[in-house]
This record gives sequence, C-alpha cells and structure tokens, in this order.
Amino acid sequence: MPGFPPRAGIPTQHAAPPGGTPGFDVTGWVSAKRHRTPPAIFSLGPEPRPSDPKTLADDAIPGWKLILRAALNFLVALEIFMWLTGGALVWALGFVWPALIKAAGQEEFWATTLLNLLYVPVALILVFVFGRMGRWKAVWRRYGSPAWSRLRGVAVPTAGPVRGPVEPVDVWGPLRVVADPGTLALLDAETAQGLVGDVDHQRLLGALERVRQEPERLAALLGAVREHGAVACAHPSGARDLPGRSLAHDLLSRQLRLGAAENVPKNPAGYRGADIALDPLLLGTSLLAVGPAGSGKTTRLTRPVAEALCLQALTGSAVVVVVGAADADLGPAAWYDVVVAPGDPQAGYGLDLFGGAAHADEAAARLADALLPDELALRTESARLALQQIVGPFESGYGRLPGVRELVLLLRGEEQAWAGLLAAVRGSGMLDRHQHELAQRERMHGLADDPGTLLADRLALLDRPVFAGCFNPSAGDRAPLPLFALRALDHPLRVRIALPDHSHPEAARILARLAVGQFLHAAASRADRSLFAGLVVDDASAAVDTHAVRGLQRLRAANAGAVLGLRTLVDLPESLRAPLFGAVGGRMAFPGLAPWDGKLFEEAWGTVWVDERDVTRSLDTSGGVVRRSFRGMRALLEGERAQTESVTTRKVERRRWSASDLAQVLPRGHAVVSLTSVDGTQVPPLLVRLP
Repeated sequence: MPGFPPRAGIPTQHAAPPGGTPGFDVTGWVSAKRHRTPPAIFSLGPEPRPSDPKTLADDAIPGWKLILRAALNFLVALEIFMWLTGGALVWALGFVWPALIKAAGQEEFWATTLLNLLYVPVALILVFVFGRMGRWKAVWRRYGSPAWSRLRGVAVPTAGPVRGPVEPVDVWGPLRVVADPGTLALLDAETAQGLVGDVDHQRLLGALERVRQEPERLAALLGAVREHGAVACAHPSGARDLPGRSLAHDLLSRQLRLGAAENVPKNPAGYRGADIALDPLLLGTSLLAVGPAGSGKTTRLTRPVAEALCLQALTGSAVVVVVGAADADLGPAAWYDVVVAPGDPQAGYGLDLFGGAAHADEAAARLADALLPDELALRTESARLALQQIVGPFESGYGRLPGVRELVLLLRGEEQAWAGLLAAVRGSGMLDRHQHELAQRERMHGLADDPGTLLADRLALLDRPVFAGCFNPSAGDRAPLPLFALRALDHPLRVRIALPDHSHPEAARILARLAVGQFLHAAASRADRSLFAGLVVDDASAAVDTHAVRGLQRLRAANAGAVLGLRTLVDLPESLRAPLFGAVGGRMAFPGLAPWDGKLFEEAWGTVWVDERDVTRSLDTSGGVVRRSFRGMRALLEGERAQTESVTTRKVERRRWSASDLAQVLPRGHAVVSLTSVDGTQVPPLLVRLP
C-alpha cells in the first residue's frame, strides 16, 4: 500500500488503530454550510451578531426583563384582539358598512368570509404595535432562533452542529472526476457504513492534489483507492485518527475552535457572538500567550493547538514539533510518531544535538547558542568560535560529529583527547586546512577567559548517566537510541520533546533552546515548504533568546509558525520583551496577568477612536391629561417612562485594553486575543470565552 508520495524514511513508533471512525457522517460533515466571514471566525459556528444600534441595545437588556415585557405585551394584545373580535369590530363597522353587517347577520357566505378576513389586518396591526413595544424580535433572536436551529440541525461529531439545512454533496467528487467506473466502489461502501473519517477524507483529497499533474503517481493513487478504500495513502504511522480527540476541529477549513467572542462593548460588533478559531494562516505569524500557572494556557491553548496540528499531520498537510515538560498535558504518546524524552528509560528516540546540520560550523554555532544562558549572551561569539574550532576538525578527522563526552574533553584541553584529535586530522590529510584553528584553540587552553571551559561545564550537564544514549554518542559508548534530527521537517511528522524539568532543570533549559533554535533554522531553510511546520512550546521562558526572536520573524514567509507560552514576561531579559512582541502577529493574555506584563499588551494593542456620548435625560411632563395618561400606559407596557434626551457626541481616543483591565477585570476562563493573518489582515483584541 503506497504511503504519502514520496515521503519515505519517517520513523514510526505506534501501530495503526483498527478500523476508521465508526459512525461518522462524512457526507453531512462535508455538506455542512460554512459561512465566509472575516479571519478567525469559525466557519461552522454561529455568525457574528448584527451591529446595528437597535440590536445592540436589545442585547443589553437582561433576559428576565425581556421575557417579562414580551409576555405582558402579548397578554394585552390578546385581550384587545378578543375584545375586537367579540363584537366591538362588528359594532364599529355597522356605522361604516351597514350592508355588510346585515348580510353577515343573514349568514350570507361572501359577507361572513369578508368579515372574518378583516380580522387578519387587525391581528397584524396588533402584532406590529405590541411586538415593537414588547421586543418580540429580540426574544426570538436570543431564544427562539437557537432553539429552532438545534431542532433542525444535524450533529457533526468533529465540528459541532451544522448551520442550516444540509444539501448532500458528492463527498468524493474530485476523485470521481479522474477515476474509472468501479474505482471508488469500496470507498463508497465504506462511506455509507460510516467507516470513513474526516482525516481519511482530507488525506485522500490532499494526496490527489499532490499527484494530479503526474500521471504515474495518479494511477498509483487510484489503484490504492480501488484496492484499499479509505486506508489508501495512510500516514506512515498507519494512524487514521487521534485517540481521545476533542470536537473543536474542522479539518475541511483546517480550523481549531478556540472559544466564543463575548457580547461586550470592548469587542468589535462584527465579532460578537461568533466562535473564534485558529488556522495555519493565523498561526503562520506566530502566537505568544502570557498567563500565570493555572490560567489555562496548556489545557485551553497549547494542547488543542498540538492536537489540531497532529490531525493535520495525519492528513499530510502539516508537521508539528511540541516542546514541553515531561509531565505537561500535551496529549498522550499515541498522538506522536516520535517521542524524545531524555532521562526516561522508556524513551524510543534520542535528540541529535547538531540537528542534522549540513555544515559543521552551522551545527557548532547552534549548539553554542543553546549552551549559554541569557546572562552569558555577551560571550556567545567567542563560544561559537571555540566550538567551531573543534567540531570542524573532528568531522574531518573522524568522519562524524563528536559526542558529548568527546566535546567536553576537547573543550577542557585534555591532553589525551587533544593528541588523538591531532593524529586523526593528520591521518586524514586535512591538517593543513585546520592547522590554524587548531593552533588557536590550543593557545586558549588554560587561560582565564577561555570560553572552552565554560562550554565544557555547560555540556557536562548533558553528560550524565541518566542521559546515556540520548544524545550524540562518543566512541565506546553503549548502543545509543536512534537520534531524531529536527531538520526532517519535510515529512508529516508528529514530534513530542519531553523535557526533564523537575529532575534536571538546567539541562531542560539547554534542550529547550536547542530544539527551538534547530526548528526555527530548519523551517526557514526548507526547500519543500508545502507542509505547514508548527512549533508548540508550552513554556518558552528558557527557549527565547535573540536568535529565536530573529528566527520567528522568518517563519511567516516559510509556511511555518510557532505558539509560545509564557508565565510572565519577567522570565525574559528586558531587552527581549519588546522585540518578541514585535516578532509575533498573535498575542494572547490570560487572567491573572501582572500589571507590568499588561503594559506591553496595552502598548501593542494601541488605541481606538470611539464615540463618547453624554446623555442628559429628564422626564417628559408636557401635554394634557390625555397625553400623560397615554404615556403612563406606554410606560407600563414598555417598562420605561417617557423621557426627553439631550445628546452630545464627540470622538475620543481610548486604549483598547488597559493594563489594569487585563490584570483585574479579565474573568476566569477567558482570554483576550489578537491575531494577524499571513496576508496582513488583522483581528483586533477580542475577549474570548474559552471552552
């Protein structure tokens, strides 16, 4: 059975689950109506509320008051209608059209029918008058319409309720156009039995798009569909779904439902009441989320994003790398093809410290950047040079990159290790090429400002018995784990890097910086950018440095993006906070944000011009007894006394969200999020209720 053409050589770790997704209505899911609205609005969710002032005023009325006034107006309208039809209307018509009343009394058909028809405009007038005073349209919009939609809607397991009536479409129409009769017989049968899932549908149609212009590969695809049905072109792991997945995904539009925009004045009217969603176009500008522990960053953002990208990887449209502590809830191991867990004896893969770099100098530079903490950033250049002076000659002499222990010994200038390196380089015939840099490195041994000693001490954090076999092995080490290199971002991989935060925190910081740096470099330098490359970092406090900020800016043009979580911006050097905010297009603030963190959000979101209205109200006491009596009756039905208003309107500039609002007013279970699409379309800051 052919896999994703031509993506081979992907390490796999989990067996395929049996069968597909029993009971899934793929026809209903594909046929569901999806609205085309501004970016970040979930296409299967409710459309934004109307933005006219009358509707906004109705939405501000409490529910109990709205229903009470609607019921009171209905009772009054019903009493008036019964009074009119009980004889008052006939009595009034007797003065205008006596012949009609006389004919109706004699039970003539035409007169009786005409008299009954006159009740219709009377009823319409009453509905119009009392419906406006009772706000019946607002009651229907708030309570009736959603209930009616639920009664008529069809439940879709992976995308929530379908909007509006469903007109079935040919699920496999694109395949049927290029296939011979009978090719899709097995696939159609599985679809009818509910054995085809949304992942299968998107995977097969995505494979068709990739091979449409290549006759040989197209024939192979159709042959696989004829023989294997929905299992054809399966992901190399064999997985066709994720165990325990949520219902917040719509793979047809590649959207993840993030939450619902609240109906509050701070939210622009065009987004109120709509479901807010993330997709690769929005993630392509990267997203920074800040909030203290327990605010919901992991459960409500990083885990759902990791799940969405893993599903898209199963369809062959994405590759995802998820970095977080070993105990972080970022999905079970069955979600991932590769799980790198240094220090875990059950780990199946190790991490290539050099990331499969094409050049030794490039590999050494990235490793040096990861080894030095932020407070030693001034020594980065000298550390890069020191490591390059060893890695390049070592590769020439031994034909491989050095292991952790070998690097430690060479950086410290151990005599035996250094003599072995010189002999190996001399034996390879490359001594003339590397003689100068070897001499420079040797002169630095033992000096007070030798960066090699510092690098050796930092590398020693990874040269621990618990990490044996997890990284590049030295000569004589025991058989290591297969090493995963983050350069392999041209395959639909699902990678989880579990960091030993509790047992070896400083080693975890080094590995976090290394993984993020390797991803940013590999994503930007890919030759094939057809897959969306997603990076999810649950706690990026250790991973963000100057090089990471610079790398984030290059992801937008490389069909890649990152989601970075932070507990507080204080974890970063002050010089990096503003550049990080400028490097990402999406920003998300969670409840409990510190005021000094909120300051940066306040400045990033800027101000907006609003209409400030000063209204002076006074009771309307004009007119005589009849007019005042009418106003009293109207006040009883509408719940408001008649008033005269004097309105003054002026344009003023206000902060979209102030630091104090974010620190004190933001309710639990909510977040304020702003997004930017790859094409530059901006989504203003929205207060979102998270699921």
